[in-house]
Amino acid sequence: MRMPNARILVFVVLAVAVVIGTVAHIGRAQSRSGDVNLLARLIAAEAEGEPYQGMVAVGAVMLNRVASPKFPNSISGCVFQPGAFESVSNGLIWRRSPSRQAISAARDAMNGYDPTYGCVFFWNPAKPVSGWIWSRSIAVKIGKHVFAR
Repeated sequence: MRMPNARILVFVVLAVAVVIGTVAHIGRAQSRSGDVNLLARLIAAEAEGEPYQGMVAVGAVMLNRVASPKFPNSISGCVFQPGAFESVSNGLIWRRSPSRQAISAARDAMNGYDPTYGCVFFWNPAKPVSGWIWSRSIAVKIGKHVFAR
């Protein structure tokens, strides 16, 4: 009698493990989908009209910030960091829907494409910006933006 009960117990434990693993996977997939959407919204608001590489670069900067101990450790934390992005402060991030190209750029950045080589800042030199940003070391210019460390 012990043997069938042991088999049932093992089966139940394995079934629970599979269910927990599946729920965790779905949660990660939904979280990744939400991150792609938020990143695509930021790209649309900050880099619409820029070359594709520049759109990916804006996404890469966000991911480089997430990886840096000097910034919040999540995409939403970096996007909504007070004063970090004009498009968040003025609400453009919610008024501009991301294009297919912005979504694609967000996915490419999340898959590791980084045309900025690790930069954590970007800005358009033709627009008014805080003077301190010019103390950053510019690594690359893509479209109208410069990207710096």
